[in-house]
Amino acid sequence: MNYKMVFKTVGRLLWAEAAFLCLPLLVSLYYKENLFHIYLIVIGLLLGSGAIMNLPKPEKRTIYAREGFTIVSLSWIILSFFGALPFVFSGAIPSIIDALFETVSGFTTTGSSILTDIESLPKSMLFWRAFTHWIGGMGIIVFVLAFLPQKDMQSMHIMRAEVPGPSVGKLVSKTMVTARILYLIYAFMTIAEVVALLLCDLPFFDSVTTAFATAGTGGFSIKNASIAAYNNLGAEIVISVFMLLFGVNFNLFYLFIIKQFKRVFKSEELWVYLGIVALSIGIIAVDIMPLVDSFGEALRQSGFQVASIITTTGFVTADFNTWPTLSQFVIILLMFVGACAGSTGGGLKVGRVIILVKSCVRELHRAINPRKVKSIRLDGQVLEKSTSNAACVYFLIYMLLIAASTFIVSLNKFDITTTITAVITCINNVGPGLAGVGPIENFADFSVLSKLVLMADMLIGRLEIFPMIILFLPNTWKKSA
Repeated sequence: MNYKMVFKTVGRLLWAEAAFLCLPLLVSLYYKENLFHIYLIVIGLLLGSGAIMNLPKPEKRTIYAREGFTIVSLSWIILSFFGALPFVFSGAIPSIIDALFETVSGFTTTGSSILTDIESLPKSMLFWRAFTHWIGGMGIIVFVLAFLPQKDMQSMHIMRAEVPGPSVGKLVSKTMVTARILYLIYAFMTIAEVVALLLCDLPFFDSVTTAFATAGTGGFSIKNASIAAYNNLGAEIVISVFMLLFGVNFNLFYLFIIKQFKRVFKSEELWVYLGIVALSIGIIAVDIMPLVDSFGEALRQSGFQVASIITTTGFVTADFNTWPTLSQFVIILLMFVGACAGSTGGGLKVGRVIILVKSCVRELHRAINPRKVKSIRLDGQVLEKSTSNAACVYFLIYMLLIAASTFIVSLNKFDITTTITAVITCINNVGPGLAGVGPIENFADFSVLSKLVLMADMLIGRLEIFPMIILFLPNTWKKSA
């Protein structure tokens, strides 16, 4: 392990977080909140800690996969801790565990909350809370790679550890340029949503914070009733469209920009993603018809919630706790499936689900005809065996983690639906679950132990298991030869 390079990189990330905190500081000044000193203290702590971590001068600047995983997992934990301090120091969330839960939920774009009265928070805290989604959506490390040059191979090891999906590829030859392209697309789409929401008569502050939460597919709203508070059909349509867009692999947007239309429309993952969305909307709309006034209203509710859940955003316009069992089952399935690989969404990822299904089909064919050689194809190309094996291993560990987490959280003695969906929604970075953690409920009543487990699930889900597990392996910390 190249400790000095790990500390140096994490230190630079702390400086980046200090820069990000300048924005809520400015918001607090604009709204004349007495919180200026709070943000200055946290910024000072970040700058000082970053400087200390940068003191040791590394003899070797090499970063391999081990260092990449360690940097990513450590930085997300440390950044979440410092990100929670404004809530604690201001008294907005006095408990460090609760503040950390809210911040981890923000950075991991989960959207699960312990807050019972969101609207009572100062504007700058609401801004920081939503902004954590935007930072975490594309990844703070990807941002640093975009604007703080590293050696290309070093950058790729770090980027592979942070960007969600079965595999990470470069858009162009240099990783730094790839990161910049991704962030430029991300920023442009966010601005486009802000403008669209303003045209729907949402206030500027509401438009910005909602766009942050949509872009990161996080779901932190500044209203207690989430998006339902606005009762604005135009805004719901805009948010739904952008949720689905942010759930698409960002590589496809780049290909579209450079007019590689054939490659875009050849994407198997994209078509399966859109197919799941259309089918789910139809099933739920028909199922909830008896509960609403018209098919149009059923379509409105089902369309928004399907877009929100499959992209793991977590915004709500309806209490799906009251929906029939079939609709709730579809919602749970969507939590598992999640968005596309290379998007800001969570879940297993549509691409990984496709690989798992095709792997099962291949094994069934082998059982019938052992001599038959059948390759797995994705987008017309033969998939490497290592990729399909990795998907199967990922799924196994993923299910074991859900089982272990559910066992621990069950010590709270909540009902089985609350317990299981709390774990499922956190590890898939969705936000709301069912029953006691449904759309109009929160996580405030969970014990400290359960909150710690659910925070770990959020981080594991966002970083796709392996970086967090590797952090606790003894071999990870052995000094490099």
